Amino acid sequence: MGITASRSSGPRATMALSKAQAIVDANPVAIFSKTYCPYCTRVKKLFSQLGAKAKVVELDTEEDGDEIQNALAQMTGQRTVPNVFIGGKSIGGSDSTSALHSQGKLVPQLQAVKAL
Repeated sequence: MGITASRSSGPRATMALSKAQAIVDANPVAIFSKTYCPYCTRVKKLFSQLGAKAKVVELDTEEDGDEIQNALAQMTGQRTVPNVFIGGKSIGGSDSTSALHSQGKLVPQLQAVKAL
């Protein structure tokens, strides 16, 4: 059993999955991040510059951050951060978010969920 098993299954994993889903459901924009990650900083800065309202969850400061990150991997297939959700849908990470912005598609998505 051990640590690996407890991260992938069991009550803590179920609680983390529920918590991650609740955050995504309750916020028009949710960014799962880590405080030291330069890609996360880039995405948070972009959203701030746009004036978008976003719920930021710093996984490295959350007691159950590892479990939440594992839950996000189950939800999206993406384990890396940032993991960005708009309107309950994962849009990916830093590169995907930057690409959407470059294509002129990010702002309309933010407006559609009333985050701008």
